[in-house]
Amino acid sequence: MLPLSGNNSPENSSKKSKSSTEYHHLIFNSVTKPRTCLIIFILTLQISILTLFHYLPQLLNYRRHNNRRDSAVASPIAAVEVPSDGCELGRFYVYDLPPELNVDIHKNCDELSPWGSRCSALSNGGFGRTSVAINGVIPAALANTWYWTDQFSSEILFHNRLLHHKCRTVEPASATAYYIPFYAGLAVGKYLWNGSSVNDRDTHCETMLRHIQQLPYLNRSKGWDHFLVMGRITWDFRRSKDEDWGSKCIYMPSMRNITRLLIERNPWDYFDVGVPYPTGFHPNSASEVLIWQEFVRTRERHSLFCFAGATRGLIPNDFRGLLLSQCRDSGGSCRVVDCAGTRCANGTSEILETFLDSEFCLQPRGDSFTRRSIFDCMIAGSIPVFFWRRSAYFQYQWFLPNEPESYSVFIHRDEVKKGTSIKTVLEKYSKEQVKRMREKVVESIPKIIYAKPNEGLVSIKDAIDTAVDGVLSRIKEQKENGYDW
Repeated sequence: MLPLSGNNSPENSSKKSKSSTEYHHLIFNSVTKPRTCLIIFILTLQISILTLFHYLPQLLNYRRHNNRRDSAVASPIAAVEVPSDGCELGRFYVYDLPPELNVDIHKNCDELSPWGSRCSALSNGGFGRTSVAINGVIPAALANTWYWTDQFSSEILFHNRLLHHKCRTVEPASATAYYIPFYAGLAVGKYLWNGSSVNDRDTHCETMLRHIQQLPYLNRSKGWDHFLVMGRITWDFRRSKDEDWGSKCIYMPSMRNITRLLIERNPWDYFDVGVPYPTGFHPNSASEVLIWQEFVRTRERHSLFCFAGATRGLIPNDFRGLLLSQCRDSGGSCRVVDCAGTRCANGTSEILETFLDSEFCLQPRGDSFTRRSIFDCMIAGSIPVFFWRRSAYFQYQWFLPNEPESYSVFIHRDEVKKGTSIKTVLEKYSKEQVKRMREKVVESIPKIIYAKPNEGLVSIKDAIDTAVDGVLSRIKEQKENGYDW
C-alpha cells in the first residue's frame, strides 16, 4: 500500500524507497505475462466506462442548462412573443367563398324548404324574429334577449361571429386553422324530401371542395387544420349509396380530415364534433347571462318532472307514448306539453314555462338521437333525464360537464319498457342533490348559448367561443405531436 503523502520522516523515506522498488518489479513481472496483462486491461476499461456513466447525466444537464441560458441571451424577443389577447391557441383564417355557397343560399330563404319560406326563421342574422309571447314569463330586463330561433341556423350564427372574432387573421400563411363558411345544411335541406337527384344533394359540397383545393392550404395539411359548421345532424351528410338519404359530403375524399361542427355527431368519427342546438336565448352582455342564471337558479318549481313532445304514430311501441302515459298517470307530479298539435310551434311560451316550472325534464331521442329540447330544458334550469347515452353524453363533450351524473339522470329505456316508474326514480333524489345538480346545469348555460353581439360577450365564453377554442386546441395538439391522418 502506498504511504500517506506529507509524511517526511527518515524511517518512512526508507520504507517508501523499498516499497517502490518492489512495486515496479511486480508490474514488470506482470506485463511479461499476456493473460495477466489482458485482465488488467479489461478491469481498467470497465472502471473507465463506469466512471463515464456516473458523470454523464451531470454533463448533459450542464450542457442543457447552458444551452437554455445561451438561447435566452441570444434571443430575448422569443420570450415575449406570447399573445395577450386571448388567442394563445392561435388564429384562424376565413375563406372567401363564392356567394352561392353561403350568402346567396341565405338570401334565397324562400326556396329552402318544400313546405314554405324560411325567411322569417332565418331573419335577423339567423336569430329569427324577436319573441313577444314570453315577455310576461321572463324578467323584464331580458325582454330583448329572446328570439324564435330556428334549430338549423348555426351556420349563419357561426359565420357572422367568426368574421368579427378577435382571433381571426386576414393573413392565411400565418393561420393556425382555416374556417370554411359553407352553408352545407341550408344547401342540402331543400333536397332531402322532394325526390331530388343525388347531383342536387351533392353539387354544393363538390363546388366548395373544388374552390378550396385551388388554394395551397387544404392540400398542405391534408385538411386536418380546416373546419366548418354543418348545421344539421351528421346523418344528413353520410349517404353511402345513391338510393340512401342525404348527401355524401362527409364521405367525399377531401372532407376526410376536416373538423365538422354538427348539432349531432357520429360518436365514432373523431372529426365530427357536436355543438349545441341553437335555442331562443341570445344575451347581449355578460350581465344579462348572470341575471338569467340567477332567475332560473332561484325559480320556484311546482312539478317534479315534465315532458314536451309528440308521439310517433307510425312507430310500433313508440317510447314517447310510454313517457306521455307515465306523465299522465303521475298524479300531478308531471307536467305535459303534447306537441301533436301546434302547442310547440315557435311563437308560444308554453314549453319555456313548462321547463321553468319543473325540477326534471324528460329527454328521449328525437327524430335522431338528439333533440333541441335538451338545450331548451337546460337553459331553463331544469335537470335533463336521458334514456339514450348518445343523446348527450357522447355528443357535446366540449360543452357539458364531464361527469354526466353531476347534471343529469340516466334511466335506460329498457327499464322503462319493463315498467320502471320514472316518478319513483326521481323522487329518490333529495332536495340537496337536486340543488347541486341544478347548479351544474346553471353553470353550463354560458357554454350552450349563442350570444347576440358579433364580438361575443368578452368576459364570458359562449358556445361559439368554446367551439373555436376546442378546434384550435386540437389542431395545435396535432401539430405539436406530428399527427398525420
